[in-house]
Amino acid sequence: MSQNKQNSQSVIVFHDYPLPETKAKPVGYIALITDYDLAVPIPDSLCAIGEKHKKYEKGQWRVLTPRHDPEDTLYGHLTFALKYEGIELGILKMLFDHIDPALLVDIVQSEPTGIYSRRIWFLFEWLRHEKLDLPDINQGNFVVLVNDKLQYPGPSRPSRRHRVYNNLPGTQDFCPLIRKTNKLDQYIALNLSQTAADHLGKTHSDRLSRAAAFLLLKDSKASYTIEGESPAHNRIERWGKIIGQAGQRPLNLEELEYLQKIVIPDDRFITLGCRVEGGFVGDHHRVTGTPKPVHISARADDLDKLISGFFETYILLNESDYDPVLMATLLAFGFIFIHPFEDGNGRIHRYLFHHILAAKSFVPKGLVFPISAVILERIESYKSILEAYSKPRLDHIQWRPTDKGNVEVLNNTIDLYRYFDATKQAEFFYACLEETVNTTLPEEVQYLEKYDLLNDFIKNYIDMPDKLVNLLIRFLNKNNGQLSKRARKKEFSQLTEDEVLAIERKYDDIFQGSDRD
Repeated sequence: MSQNKQNSQSVIVFHDYPLPETKAKPVGYIALITDYDLAVPIPDSLCAIGEKHKKYEKGQWRVLTPRHDPEDTLYGHLTFALKYEGIELGILKMLFDHIDPALLVDIVQSEPTGIYSRRIWFLFEWLRHEKLDLPDINQGNFVVLVNDKLQYPGPSRPSRRHRVYNNLPGTQDFCPLIRKTNKLDQYIALNLSQTAADHLGKTHSDRLSRAAAFLLLKDSKASYTIEGESPAHNRIERWGKIIGQAGQRPLNLEELEYLQKIVIPDDRFITLGCRVEGGFVGDHHRVTGTPKPVHISARADDLDKLISGFFETYILLNESDYDPVLMATLLAFGFIFIHPFEDGNGRIHRYLFHHILAAKSFVPKGLVFPISAVILERIESYKSILEAYSKPRLDHIQWRPTDKGNVEVLNNTIDLYRYFDATKQAEFFYACLEETVNTTLPEEVQYLEKYDLLNDFIKNYIDMPDKLVNLLIRFLNKNNGQLSKRARKKEFSQLTEDEVLAIERKYDDIFQGSDRD
């Protein structure tokens, strides 16, 4: 192993993370990062060997027992990582770029039919696009690459050279992964798609179409609000119409560029389509104008490969039974992290949620889940999971400011955007969907039921046009069931005191009585 290895037996803080025990021994990926001085983001989960025969988790660390302690060699730590931590493509790619391929040839030759030697061999050739000086294997059973107890696998494709089933959920140029967690398994078990269909199957078609129209507009407006914009109502309606058509048209670069034109009707000050320069999210120093990035976009020179890989992965997963919510997570967040356009990335990122869920028939036909509206309610958590990706990567991106107030990336960063762990993003997105299905949709349907009851009462009680009835109910909603003095003097000055009191009592009975029950 490398001579610059830290003495993990004597350190208390390891790569800025306090060790769970003074004498704990970091192993697996974190040992490889240290031993080979790899400039990669630290994984969300780290492994160490404790002194006692007890497994436990503490903070970032998962502590295993002395019997799990691997040999302090390249093969030992690689085997441990694949067995207990899963596949971290970004770390493996950097490692394989650093080591002499002859080391891996020796590993495979020492165990030519070994489960882990074959996986390592496959991953090297897959990541490096380079063949090791080894003959194809012609005996032994096939082994799966992704352990489905550790990570969510994609569709299986055989690699006969290695006798390995490649079940990575992506391609060489775009392959994020999601770790298997109890939280995600619980969300998947909820079968939210069927739950939504069950909720809505009991709803009258007319009421359902009204709910769909409201939620569509609500989602469109929220998507602009997230970006800090308040466009004219016709722009909100237009984007809502596009969201309503999600999943109906093929998804390709031309489609995304078409969506960008709709999001940004005035393109005098930006270049539409994929960037030809750098990009970042953040502010500028108010005096010097120097960029202050919180996220740096993929290099313009890398966009062809990344976007090509993005769509290849979309096709791969779209033709499989990969969980639609996890698929939407990988692609929608992958898109926003790459940030291929000068502007409009955020709204297209959220459109991708709609497209994939609709294309995979996760959402009941004719309905749009108000994903952006729920995200807006959880805006701080949303910012946090975006930052969870961006912040650790800023330390690994070398850049300088340009004369235009932009950034120019100076080092090779493509792997930061095509290989990443999307577990936090998946848990966030599933939480948003769970709230949408079990809270937002039922509440909207219940509101329309109550609205219709009050609407019928008012029309039977007083001869009033639909437009005015709608306005009256809106005023009551805004003022907790009371008609304001201003409304009594202006729009509804012709109502008598008894009529107002009767309507307010009925409102209280319908809208607030059920809440008290």
